Amino acid sequence: MSQQKKLDDAKASPILQKTKEVTNDSAIAMELPFTLVGAVVFGGVLGYFLDKWLHTAPWLMIVIGGLGFAAGVREVIRRLPTK
Repeated sequence: MSQQKKLDDAKASPILQKTKEVTNDSAIAMELPFTLVGAVVFGGVLGYFLDKWLHTAPWLMIVIGGLGFAAGVREVIRRLPTK
């Protein structure tokens, strides 16, 4: 019985492997836009409130929002799989 199970696993292995790859790629594709947008929104909101507090509108929002964009792009590139 153990031999039969090993043979069944060996036959199903390429299909299971391809399914895992597709699932992983789909999860990454769904996650990356939120990562990028979240970094930009966080930077912009932080800059907005600092501008309100320090009366420097709109400079900190632009600068920190730009830094958030750069951080978001960096994070997206870091998370992309290398094949």
